[in-house]
Amino acid sequence: GDDMTDIFAAFHAQGSQAMMKKFYIGDLIPESVEHKDQRQIDFEKGYRDLRAKLVMMGMFKSSKPYYVYKCSFNMSMWAVAVAMVYFSDSLAMHIGSALLLGLFWQQCGWLAHDFLHHQVFSHRKYGDLVGIFWGDLMQGFSMQWWKNKHNGHHAVPNLHNSSLESQDGDPDIDTMPLLAWSLKQAQSFRAMNADGKDSTFVKYAIKFQAFTYFPILLLARISWLNESFKTAFGLGGSTENAKLELERRGLQYPVLEKVGITLHYAWMLVLSSGFGRWSLAYSMMYFFTATCSSGLFLALVFGLGHNGMAVYDATTRPDFWKLQVTTTRNIIGGHGIPQFFVDWFCGGLQYQVDHHLFPMMPRNNIAKCHKLVESFCKEWGVKYHAVDMFDGTVEVLSHLQNVSDEFLVEMVKDFPAM
Repeated sequence: GDDMTDIFAAFHAQGSQAMMKKFYIGDLIPESVEHKDQRQIDFEKGYRDLRAKLVMMGMFKSSKPYYVYKCSFNMSMWAVAVAMVYFSDSLAMHIGSALLLGLFWQQCGWLAHDFLHHQVFSHRKYGDLVGIFWGDLMQGFSMQWWKNKHNGHHAVPNLHNSSLESQDGDPDIDTMPLLAWSLKQAQSFRAMNADGKDSTFVKYAIKFQAFTYFPILLLARISWLNESFKTAFGLGGSTENAKLELERRGLQYPVLEKVGITLHYAWMLVLSSGFGRWSLAYSMMYFFTATCSSGLFLALVFGLGHNGMAVYDATTRPDFWKLQVTTTRNIIGGHGIPQFFVDWFCGGLQYQVDHHLFPMMPRNNIAKCHKLVESFCKEWGVKYHAVDMFDGTVEVLSHLQNVSDEFLVEMVKDFPAM
C-alpha cells in the first residue's frame, strides 16, 4: 500500500480524521520505512508544516464576494450569447455567439471545479448543489462523473495504470489508442493482440499524434457529454472505476443530475435552433461551433497543466509533493499574451502546481499561496516548471513527437521484418 497521509489531507476537511478511527489497525514504526532517508523524512515534515501554516493564515477560507462576482460575470456571458441569437439575424453575430457560448462553458468548468473541490463552502452539500448548477444544468456535465474522474487524477497525476485491466492510474492520460504520453503507454495495446504486435490503427495514431492532438481536443466536449449522460441516466460508467462506484453507491443526487442534464439539453435545443427560426443545418453549425470551441478552450488549459511533463509507473512514483510538482506546469504571461488574460482564461489553473498541492484552496488565495510554495521549493531544491501558453504548447507537441519517434524506432527493433 501507499502512504495516504498527504492525499487524505488534500481532499478532506478538518475533522475528517475522526472518521478514520474505525479503520485504525496500529501505528507505523518509522524505522520500518526503509526507502526513506532522513532528508526525505524532514522534507515531508516540512511540507506538512507549510500546510499547517497556510491553514493558520486563513488561506483556505474563500471570499464570498469574489465568487458572487465570478458567478454573475459568467451568467452575463450566457445572457449576451443568448441575446446575440435572439435579436440578430446576422451570420457573423451567430458565430460570435457560438464562440462566446464555448468560452462561457469553459468558464463554467472552472467554477464547477472550484465548488466541487469544496473551495467555497465549508458545508460540502452546498458545494455539490452549486456544482450541479454549473456542471449539469449549464454545461451538461455530470457532477458525479467529474468527481470520480478528477479526484482520481489529483491522487495520481500522470501515473500509468499498472496494467491494461487496472484502474490505478491517472484517468486524464488514459488516452490510448489516440494519444500516448510515454513509450510504455504507446506499446501497451500489444498485450491485446494475439501476435503481440501493434495494430495498424495504433501505428498510424501514434505516428501522427503531434498533428492530431488539436483536432482531438475539438471533440473532447462531445466525449465528455456522452460520458456524463451515461453516468446520470445509468447507462454505464465511463471507466471500470466509475462503473464500480456506481454499482456500490449509485448516484449521490440521482434526481437533480437527471433534471439538470435534461434542462441543459432543453435550453440548448431552443438556443441552437435560433428560437425555432433556423434550419437543421444552420442549427448544427451553431451547436458544433460552440461545442468544439469549448472543448478546445477547456482541453488547452488541461493540456498545458500536465501534458508533456514527467510520467511515472506505480513502482517509480515519488512522494506526494514531488509527484504533484514534477507532473505539473504553471502558466505565465508571455509572447504577447498578458498575465491578466492568462489569469482569467485559465480560471486559477495557471497556478496548476499550487492547486495540485492544495486542491481545496480557493482561487482568490492561490496567487498568495504561490509565493510560499515557490520559496519552499527553492529551500529544498525542488524545481517546478512555469512557461507561457505558446512555449507550453510547443512543449506538449514536442513531447508527443518524441514519443512517436521512440515508438517507431522501437517498433522497427522489435519487428525488423516489418
